[in-house]
Amino acid sequence: MITLKGETIYLRALEPEDLGFVHSMENDQSIWEVSNTNTPYSRFLIRQYLENAQQDIYEAKQLRLAICQDEDFPAIGLIDLFEFDPRNNRAGIGIVIQKKENRGQNIGSEALELLIKYSFFNLNLHQLYANISVNNEASIALFTKFGFEKIGIKKDWILLNNHYQDEAIFQLINKNI
Repeated sequence: MITLKGETIYLRALEPEDLGFVHSMENDQSIWEVSNTNTPYSRFLIRQYLENAQQDIYEAKQLRLAICQDEDFPAIGLIDLFEFDPRNNRAGIGIVIQKKENRGQNIGSEALELLIKYSFFNLNLHQLYANISVNNEASIALFTKFGFEKIGIKKDWILLNNHYQDEAIFQLINKNI
């Protein structure tokens, strides 16, 4: 059985107590590029989102989990499955660690590995994909470490600071299905 607990982190469902954390994540402009956020979110909207977070992945077509280091400490990041497509057994995957001091400590690697295993063994997905700015070297290194392959480039896909950037799409095929 696959667990969502690793050696140093665990992944858990979002709780009402995560309102402040999710609100700060969604409104942190320094990570909007990687989180695909374009506008600020109100506490009201985040509260509504958290109230509906009890829907399972088949209803919501999304699964958002908090990345935590210890059961006594709050979330430090989020990892998502999005555009869940059970008919074709695929989903997008994304991860963001909020504070720079928590990056580069293997937290993202451990979280990504846990969610890949969960996706392939519990959800029986055939493939995962990630959309990553071609300038985001850290994310490219993270995903390729787990076997994601670049399968294409979306030209001028992201508008950032009045300049268009390309976005790559990476794919991981579950060879066991």
